Amino acid sequence: MKASTILGLNARATLFSYRYNTAKGRSVAASKLRTKKCFKKAGIPIPAIYAKFVRSEDVYTFNWDGLPESFALKPSKGLGGEGIIVVKKRDKNLGTWITTNKSKVTVDDLKLHTMDILEGAYSMGNVPDAAYIEEYVGRHSAFRKYAFRGTPDIRVIVFNKVPVMSMLRLPTKESGGRANLHQGAVGVGIDIATGITIRAIWHDEVIRFKPETKRKLHGIKIPGWTNILEIAVRAQEASGLGYVGVDIVLHPERGPMVLEINSQPGLSIQMANGVGLKKRLEKVEDLEIRDAEHGVKVAKALFASIFSGRVKAEEGIKTIDVFQEITIKTGDGRRVKSVAKIDTGAWRTSIDKNLAKSLGLLDENNILWRKKVKSSLGEENRLVINLTMWIGGRKVTTPASVAKRLSLKFPVIVGRKCLKGMVVNPVVDLEEKKRLMEKTYN
Repeated sequence: MKASTILGLNARATLFSYRYNTAKGRSVAASKLRTKKCFKKAGIPIPAIYAKFVRSEDVYTFNWDGLPESFALKPSKGLGGEGIIVVKKRDKNLGTWITTNKSKVTVDDLKLHTMDILEGAYSMGNVPDAAYIEEYVGRHSAFRKYAFRGTPDIRVIVFNKVPVMSMLRLPTKESGGRANLHQGAVGVGIDIATGITIRAIWHDEVIRFKPETKRKLHGIKIPGWTNILEIAVRAQEASGLGYVGVDIVLHPERGPMVLEINSQPGLSIQMANGVGLKKRLEKVEDLEIRDAEHGVKVAKALFASIFSGRVKAEEGIKTIDVFQEITIKTGDGRRVKSVAKIDTGAWRTSIDKNLAKSLGLLDENNILWRKKVKSSLGEENRLVINLTMWIGGRKVTTPASVAKRLSLKFPVIVGRKCLKGMVVNPVVDLEEKKRLMEKTYN
């Protein structure tokens, strides 16, 4: 990671957390109960709440024996996973349960712990707090081999309605079944475009395997990835925060649920992904994002390079020509052949406006963003669209600038951003070039 791309503590606070997060939004994030109330009103899926405790009388009047087999007792304003008791099953003795770390708790233990929460034992500054009991989500089958006892969660950093970075947090034996990195959980970076894990850290050190096993931590496919990202964006919108970390759990039957949010999410996610967060945030800071679906499309287009590059390397090196026939996916899903020039001097791909229009690619839902471009002809608003094409048989999805290319020889210029795992043959076949040019104009 380049130092200039890394987001530090001071920059997180001054440039993003306090600049884009209102006082009201921060107060919602600081209280898990307020967060859940907000999300329930917005129709965002959350685990069920069985009980709330605000006063000491609530503790003594509650029917503790009526609790289900499994549940989680939590402080509303707790930090870093402190003060949470996660119960996995009921013991054979009435009024006793077994926690995820296999210790036993009784009704009296739960009452005493709840009183400690109310007195502020786990809140910042030891201020009085509220407690609640919520549904125990458990482990989704996709994570059963990788998580130790507890429930893994997925942290998604969302800024300006765009998911910019994500990681899977896996409980370990050391963390006692909790998904908090500072307690010993494993953080696994996730490729935003594919939902596949790419790299893992444990105690800020890069690792390849689940601790004490030979299970690889890269290559894990997260189920329902697009839905997870869209729910994260909806949570950001509902919270009133412009910059937020959204923690999502996967219910084994009911799918993604928002567990909590954080107005100043931790920065270890950068190490888990091997990518700086600052540059990603700057890329989306000034974009006009319509809704969650649009924000996810932008994220996948902008931040697809990490895993896709590895996949291309594993597929083998493809050799392509400077003047190359390509296949473009149209707006209605058809595949149409066209011709392109491979330009290693350009970073981004561009496509002729008339061609893009004829292929149905200028539909509003396919426009990622608009940007102002200065040229010898003056200043213009240029569209950037989502373009899917096949180059040498290899599928590539990329943001593409829309430009008027009538005066140029080829309607598509493919930039080097799309060329990972490909080698360009520098020897130009003049006959092939002539054939492609004739095909272009005919």
